[in-house]
Amino acid sequence: QVHVVESGGGFVQVGDSLRLSCAASGDTSCLRAMGWYRQVPGKERELVAAVTDGGSTVYAPSVKGRFTISGENIGTNTKNTVDLQMNNLKPEDTAVYYCLARDMVCHNQEYWGQGTQVTVSS
Repeated sequence: QVHVVESGGGFVQVGDSLRLSCAASGDTSCLRAMGWYRQVPGKERELVAAVTDGGSTVYAPSVKGRFTISGENIGTNTKNTVDLQMNNLKPEDTAVYYCLARDMVCHNQEYWGQGTQVTVSS
């Protein structure tokens, strides 16, 4: 079992920066990727960015060049973390952001955090 906890959401102005942090604990040796998704009411949850244990990253086109994802210790027995640095925030970035930890080795299972609200005001 893996427990995922996010932090760092808040209320900011257009053009501001915000950093989200996520930590996974428990049976983390089976993890191979962690990432951030976001969701607004009435829409499906969408990928923002993800990083693998090997350091490969993927970004949604809408955030490329503004957001940076970084992961540490993914797949090890120490605390696995993933941060999302968000710069030049726009109103359309307003959403609940969820952290995902993906076990692709032992149980082929996904673990989600509880979500953190990001609101960008114009």
